[in-house]
Amino acid sequence: MRRIPVLLLLLALLPALHAQAGEVHVLKVDGMIDSVMSSYIERGIKDAETAGAQAVIIQMDTPGGLDTSMRAIMKNMLASDVPVVVYVSPSGARAASAGSFILVSSHVAAMAPGTNTGAAHPVSITMGEVGTVEQKITNDAAATMKSIAQERGRNATLAESFVTNSTSITAEEALMYGIIEIIADDYDDLLSQLDGMEVETASGNVTLNMAGAQTREIPLSQREDFLHVLLDPNIAYILFIAGFYGLIYELSSPGAILPGVVGGIAILLALWSFQALSVSVAGLALIVFAILLFVAETQASSGGVLAAGGAISLFLGSIFLIDSEKEPFVQLSLNLIILVTLLTALFFAIVLGYVIKAQKRRVTTGKEGMIGTIGVAKSDIDPEGNVFVHGELWKATSEKPIKKDSKVKVLEVNNLILKVSEVDSDGRHN
Repeated sequence: MRRIPVLLLLLALLPALHAQAGEVHVLKVDGMIDSVMSSYIERGIKDAETAGAQAVIIQMDTPGGLDTSMRAIMKNMLASDVPVVVYVSPSGARAASAGSFILVSSHVAAMAPGTNTGAAHPVSITMGEVGTVEQKITNDAAATMKSIAQERGRNATLAESFVTNSTSITAEEALMYGIIEIIADDYDDLLSQLDGMEVETASGNVTLNMAGAQTREIPLSQREDFLHVLLDPNIAYILFIAGFYGLIYELSSPGAILPGVVGGIAILLALWSFQALSVSVAGLALIVFAILLFVAETQASSGGVLAAGGAISLFLGSIFLIDSEKEPFVQLSLNLIILVTLLTALFFAIVLGYVIKAQKRRVTTGKEGMIGTIGVAKSDIDPEGNVFVHGELWKATSEKPIKKDSKVKVLEVNNLILKVSEVDSDGRHN
């Protein structure tokens, strides 16, 4: 009976023992900040709160990403009851553009040696009043960065310059000027420096107890991993263009089936990505118009005018494809745009060359192919007889008598009867 109170006491102490042992959940953000990463981080924070984890560490290496997804991540971090540590790692990694906002929003900001952050000026490509729109977007982003930095007690002036001046700094500079709290070589070093730190979460002040803490990685699901790849604007762009190539091939060679099916799937996947990426309708329309111009050039040669128009339309459509007013931190790679434009123009130039050659080449089949052909009279023709043309024996007529074995030239084709005239060895009429 005496054992029962002891057992009850041990059971009551289990949560405290668990908290003392500690567990740190690790989320890895590699690549663009998008809706998949936003959902992943939201799930990770909620799971950590439910499990009573000591903290959430977001290991980050990103060139930036979607404004909407970035803001959703920031909101989840600010509302988190569990301390969120953003760790820019490994060496060579960066927290650029939207990534710098997330770094500044964390409860504890850490970077590995050889990393950098900043360069958060919005992309300045729009279809409207460029100066006014760009200034509005920049002011909004700068105000957001400044307010978050002040909220977290970080260097608001320097953080704001990430947006206004595209300032980029190293890990050492970030520590020196109050953007981050820790420079850590690895996880052991990071946990050691975190131990004993006091941070303010949405539910109050928390003292981090990292003695003996175990890290547990929370990976992306297979579905999230696949969608994350699709949401890369450069991948979506390639899928869209390649999909059109597949459909064009299917239309030009009916019955191939596979190119049409693959092309259709590629276009549908690209359109799904575009919907999540806030694509400009004008940019998308310019790309579709470019494809139509290229196809039209192959059907009705304009001497390259339609193809040139297609190349210009494709380039402009690609530049304006992402709506910069809605997603100021995302844009297609300019090198990719130039490469795709040149390859597409080259492809259709080659196709156009074959079309022109085919149009110039003399028809060699059917009635038209027979006219002008040289053959041999296999009998006397007066006015009818037989000739051997194109490896076949034909009935023939002539206005003048023609001797057997004479060379003849086809003048007309009437049903299955050839009208011929006698020619000399050089093909000239006698």
